[in-house]
Amino acid sequence: MNPDPTSLDRLHDIVAPPPVQWWPPAPGWYWVLGFFLSCVLVLLVLAWVRRQRNRYRREALAEVARQEPALREPATRAAALGALAEVLKRAALTAFPREQVANLNGPVWFEFLNRTGSTTEFGQGSGAILERAAYDARIAAALDEPRTGELVSLVRHWLAHHRVEAVSGENG
Repeated sequence: MNPDPTSLDRLHDIVAPPPVQWWPPAPGWYWVLGFFLSCVLVLLVLAWVRRQRNRYRREALAEVARQEPALREPATRAAALGALAEVLKRAALTAFPREQVANLNGPVWFEFLNRTGSTTEFGQGSGAILERAAYDARIAAALDEPRTGELVSLVRHWLAHHRVEAVSGENG
């Protein structure tokens, strides 16, 4: 071998470094992962809170479903219509402040249901029948099944779609 440092005999191949391993990641990836996990945790908590807030809706809709067989029979229709009216009032008392809802009845009650449920049918037609049929068994017995179905769908619509924000700002 030649002692000259510039001699080509002393030349070697380039040594490539070993490939970069994928684990453990760089510190920045720990921050990204932590941010992602905290976002997922916040979303899960918000979903759980929303589900808890809307629990009364699910329970009221389940009660309406339990009343449907009684609504089909003319003998039990009056009691079932009274139960529907009660479910509406209980759901409204749960969703809105008691001072706004507890003393409402008649046209004022139906106007409240129309305003908060984005509908116009409570004050006329099916909604008016709900109030009268709860107190007069003859009206309940005279209702036919399609009309009763309209009433049940109206109650379901209000339970599923009423908005609390529509009324809560009025007292402020």
